[in-house]
Amino acid sequence: MKCLCCSSSRMSSLAFFVILIPIWLNSQGSGGQHGMLMGLFTTESDEPTARSSEAEEKKPVSKYVLDYEMETIDGEKIKLSQFKGKVVLMVNVASKCGLTPQYEGLEALYEKYEKQGLVIIGFPANNFGSQEPGTNEEIVEFCSKNYGVSFQMMSKISVKGKDAHPLYKQLAAQPEPVGGEPEWNFDKFIVNRQGEVVVRFKPRTVPEDPELVKVLEELLKEE
Repeated sequence: MKCLCCSSSRMSSLAFFVILIPIWLNSQGSGGQHGMLMGLFTTESDEPTARSSEAEEKKPVSKYVLDYEMETIDGEKIKLSQFKGKVVLMVNVASKCGLTPQYEGLEALYEKYEKQGLVIIGFPANNFGSQEPGTNEEIVEFCSKNYGVSFQMMSKISVKGKDAHPLYKQLAAQPEPVGGEPEWNFDKFIVNRQGEVVVRFKPRTVPEDPELVKVLEELLKEE
């Protein structure tokens, strides 16, 4: 006949190791078996943290895109916030692209609607086909000589990838159909008078496109 006290002692020892093992594993770092065992001891208190982290990841990106200080192509530091109250067309430009003649249409738009509050900002970028290889000085000369550009041009930046300027990272992070990185040179983002990006037109949409012009005119009518 087995001794009941011995059996009780063995059960107590077993219970002790059942409690001790997960604590010991936790002190040894992470591992496959550790993860499986610790999963059994997860408490409900872990769930709110996971949900909170997930909520932070899904937090919408602000539509307000004028909260940046940038350098003009002439080397002057300006704050984009000075354009709040205007309608702003932001476009990444290049000098050696098949779409480069769009400079002419952009300048025509600017001359026609500037007094109504239109601002056009060109961002030279060499991200696509290395079609903007020049220096800021060379870009200024090219734009002035060939297209008489008088709208605001910024210093050369990157508009996509890991080294993209924070402005273009914010534009890319917008929900569809506005968001996404530029697909090529002359991708166009339109910002309303409140400084919020609201519409996007793809590279091959020329500045004189009736739909683009209609959007600009409607935004310019807003207070």
